[in-house]
Amino acid sequence: MVYRTVLDDAQGLSADARAAYARDGVLVLEDFVSVAQCQALQARALELVAEHASRAPGTVFSARDQRHAKDAYFAASARGIGAFFEEGAFDAQGQLQVPLERAINKLGHAMHDLDPVFQAFSRGPRLQAVADGLGLADARLVQSMYIFKQPGIGGEVNCHQDATYLYTEPQSVVGFWFAIEDAHRSNGCLGGVPGGHRHGLKEVFRRQADGTLRLEQLQASAPWDMEQLEWLEVRQGSLIVFNGLLPHLSEPNRSAQSRHAYTLHAVDGRAHYPDSNWIQPHGAPFTGFA
Repeated sequence: MVYRTVLDDAQGLSADARAAYARDGVLVLEDFVSVAQCQALQARALELVAEHASRAPGTVFSARDQRHAKDAYFAASARGIGAFFEEGAFDAQGQLQVPLERAINKLGHAMHDLDPVFQAFSRGPRLQAVADGLGLADARLVQSMYIFKQPGIGGEVNCHQDATYLYTEPQSVVGFWFAIEDAHRSNGCLGGVPGGHRHGLKEVFRRQADGTLRLEQLQASAPWDMEQLEWLEVRQGSLIVFNGLLPHLSEPNRSAQSRHAYTLHAVDGRAHYPDSNWIQPHGAPFTGFA
């Protein structure tokens, strides 16, 4: 079972928590943020949807086929704020069949730098303490995503590793996944393969010489041991931290309840961050949790 604990603000991550993270590649910190903080972030996310989605070109974010990777709007969102739609939000004629605020798959990918509400949520001594405890000595925030997992149409996210998309040498990316609403099996909670981070990186998402983005296979595509899959059901306010090599996924949300979540990805500033990564600083250096 994945280790669950509460952060001790005075002591930081316990030795047991650090050992569990090293063993499993994932750790659950319960009650990490308050209900009020979750509600404030959710309200701001909906304001950003109203501001950005009406100007968005209708790009569908699909974790299954990566169609968005060819879209200039997606590429521009690397250091901006973009609104991406659920595939199931459109009818056969390409018209929205749900209200706009129920049609968005996610916002990304630099709210932590560009929006004051998200910036305040994404930084602080408690997050720094977690990063320190996980060995992320010079944490640098690279990416943020607010994921809506809409009721009835929230799309599936296939099993993947986050280091595929944020590659460093050596591997250093850590995901910080906040449950803005309760997450459970029926509304598409995360599922992870504890220990799967010890088997290396399978693919990398690289910018090619012609400027296109493409997935490249690094090792034979042996299946992950899905018998070890554990569903990470968590309460609102929980924080799940996971190694960038951890295989994880989520099922479609076919329930009547959304599953809002906010994800930050940080890398170690001491690691080499290749120019082929799709997110680049472009004159605005990545900053940390402080």
